[in-house]
Amino acid sequence: MRIGLLGTGNVARALATGWQAAGHDVVLGSRHPKERGESEELGGFAVVGLPEAAAHGEVLVNATPGTASMDVLNGIGAGDLAGKALIDIGVGFTEGMELSHPNYSLSEEIQAAFPETPVVKTLATVDSVVMKDPGSLEETGTIFLSGDDAAAKRTTRQLLGDLGWPNASQLDLGGIGTARGQEHFALLFMGVAEAIGSYGFGIKVVRPRTRARTV
Repeated sequence: MRIGLLGTGNVARALATGWQAAGHDVVLGSRHPKERGESEELGGFAVVGLPEAAAHGEVLVNATPGTASMDVLNGIGAGDLAGKALIDIGVGFTEGMELSHPNYSLSEEIQAAFPETPVVKTLATVDSVVMKDPGSLEETGTIFLSGDDAAAKRTTRQLLGDLGWPNASQLDLGGIGTARGQEHFALLFMGVAEAIGSYGFGIKVVRPRTRARTV
């Protein structure tokens, strides 16, 4: 599958590594492709302009900072995004480390602005290492999906599986409105990371025990 990753940071590089290893054709999109393409940390990846990354991908991945994502997507344009599933990983923070979307989510904003581009929120509750290597955890945690389009979710589930997330660990939360829960988890994520001294952790939904039916 052709995947266009918008961004060249830790998240984009981690996902590009995982999906390239799984046999996908990935490119990284940058506002400054020549400069970024020459950096050592991006060796081995094709780095192109953001419009070129969008044109390349059958599936697009927003791996830009949440406060910059709308500018990036508006710069590409609705026409070049239309009809392509967009996996959104972004979470926005202000300079004061407050959520940039306190009463809604970046994913909802993107979906409202680009109705012809089905958006799926996922991978927003783990760091870049765990995203591409869930096996680095003592046990596989739970990863979440939010979105309105069933076909885009199926594609996203496949790509998560290619990163090592088993189907049983993928929990569909429902429509795009549920993306705000994933993004708002960032506040708890930062607290847990500080408490344990590491960003390399996951969370797991533990279901209740099955109770015997009473007559």
